[in-house]
Amino acid sequence: MAACILVVDDDRSIRDLLGLHLRSAGYEVKVAEDAIAAGYLVIEQAPDLIVCDVNMPYMDGFEFVTALKADSTLPYIPVIFLTSREDGDLRGNELGAVAYLIKPVRVERLLQVVAQHLPGEATTPKS
Repeated sequence: MAACILVVDDDRSIRDLLGLHLRSAGYEVKVAEDAIAAGYLVIEQAPDLIVCDVNMPYMDGFEFVTALKADSTLPYIPVIFLTSREDGDLRGNELGAVAYLIKPVRVERLLQVVAQHLPGEATTPKS
């Protein structure tokens, strides 16, 4: 069974591009345009990993991850922040993010980091 990755980004083109690359690597992908929609998806079925933008409307990525971590009914879900903000890696680390990648990120790097942080995954993505 393929690992499920939730991509949360308010930019549709980025969501679509990330989804395309992750699906091509063999992952199941769900997408959300903001943290509110992502929250519903997580409650419905917790993903194996979340790739999350920081700057989003309604609730930013940091607030979203804080809310996730505060919900004791949810399992541990590794979070990778993918953002254009270069000043948030310390905050991301404080929130327990497993990685903080700056946009634009090379596809190979994204897939490497995703595979590295999925429970039971190899260190290289599926081809």
